[in-house]
Amino acid sequence: MKVEKVIDVNQFDPRDFRNALGSFATGITVVTARGADGGLSGLTVNSFASVSLDPPLVLWSLSLYTPALAMFRDCSHYAINVLAADQLELSNHFAKANDDQERFADLAFDSGIGGAPLLLGCCAWFECRNETRLDGGDHLIFVGRVERYRYEERPPLVFQGGQYRWLAIP
Repeated sequence: MKVEKVIDVNQFDPRDFRNALGSFATGITVVTARGADGGLSGLTVNSFASVSLDPPLVLWSLSLYTPALAMFRDCSHYAINVLAADQLELSNHFAKANDDQERFADLAFDSGIGGAPLLLGCCAWFECRNETRLDGGDHLIFVGRVERYRYEERPPLVFQGGQYRWLAIP
């Protein structure tokens, strides 16, 4: 039998809080953009969520300490690539602290609005205008206006409890 943990603010431990947040299963995305200088950037993100249908808005967040923060803050558009169950290696590829140009070397992709890379084989793609950025503590919250999207019926890659998961689809 598992024991429920109850933690109040006086006992707050960031690692334990992160473990509790890990109870929530999320999809895995790679957010990509092309900067004003033509350079590409991309990173694995699991903070993606829908916000509004009218207008079509989505959000995601990025640590203030991420080297690519300025590129995403200043770009006109970005793409949210929702990874499929067979794209675990792609998730890991964009999660590593590699140079952005190295991340895209030998990687096939299409160009979306504003030149944002659209990764091949994903479940869904959301091409967003970089509309609003909000303070979110140690993260910057991006609210994007979806200008174009497409999707395929493929099982998604899921993350929960600190590890990748796959959905059992009947």
